[in-house]
Amino acid sequence: MKRFKNILYVAQSSVPQSDAIVRAVSFAKSNQAGLTVVEVVPEWILSAGGLPGAPSVDDLRDRLVTNRSEELESLVESAGGGSDVEIQILFGTPFLEVIRAVLRDGYDLVMKAAENPNWSERLFGSDDMHLLRKCPCPVWMMRADEKTNYSNIMAAVDFDPPDGGHVAESDAKNRSLNEQIVSLGASISLSDFAQLHIVHAWDAPETGFASMWTDDPEVAEVKMLEAERARHHAGMEALTHQLRQQVGEESYQYLSPRVQLPKGAARTVVPEQARAIGADLVIMGTVARTGIRGLIIGNTAEAILDQLPCSVLAVKPDGFVSPVGE
Repeated sequence: MKRFKNILYVAQSSVPQSDAIVRAVSFAKSNQAGLTVVEVVPEWILSAGGLPGAPSVDDLRDRLVTNRSEELESLVESAGGGSDVEIQILFGTPFLEVIRAVLRDGYDLVMKAAENPNWSERLFGSDDMHLLRKCPCPVWMMRADEKTNYSNIMAAVDFDPPDGGHVAESDAKNRSLNEQIVSLGASISLSDFAQLHIVHAWDAPETGFASMWTDDPEVAEVKMLEAERARHHAGMEALTHQLRQQVGEESYQYLSPRVQLPKGAARTVVPEQARAIGADLVIMGTVARTGIRGLIIGNTAEAILDQLPCSVLAVKPDGFVSPVGE
């Protein structure tokens, strides 16, 4: 099972975060992971330093560090954290400094309460989306009213197995990403006693052209749809078999994951499924060309993120290179 070792929780004073940091402290303990709580103070705040009657820039910086550190220490203590939780105050552009911290200090998970910009139904604000797009490690964005324990967790996987149901060797990166998504879903579901839903959206738009090569397009379309669904079902069978081997038969039977294969475009059906099952958390991958800076997130993944009403754990594919440098 996936275990994290070095977790970074991103505090933001403008966002209610008491529930989110309780989750972060609890999750770090269950993973026996180190936890650092960081707050990034925008650099422009220091511009007041040196003005008539104001402290110097250095003095203002020191005061901000002291003030914010004390507040974060109190927040961590209230969340059940101890002195082993490290507190850091950084200055700069929030998402840039967070990503640089990940690159510099080797954090393997970023947790944060979502900004919730309030001007639309979108859960994620600008800095959140920058982190979801560009942070090299998994990013767990939590609702401000985060639950102590989830009831329903949705692992959204994406693959295109060839005939026979086996994932092609050329699709190794996508297979690894799907396995990581399902593993994370299983791990959190077991710790929260939650129901795990493994969802894969599939479609067969080519069936609409059956009339071009057959005299009975209705029958041909039905056969094509049945064959396509069977292909994707076989792919899901292979994925759940891998999970069964990973967690063991007893844990797998306890998990009893519910496998769902809704037909339709992922950008539409994944958010619909999340709402239908009352998902508290959606775990999903972001599609990117690995190893190339600046090619960050697929249009489908971004469209899904814009519509989700719940917390999200976004996972990058192997080989992802952040466009943000240290």
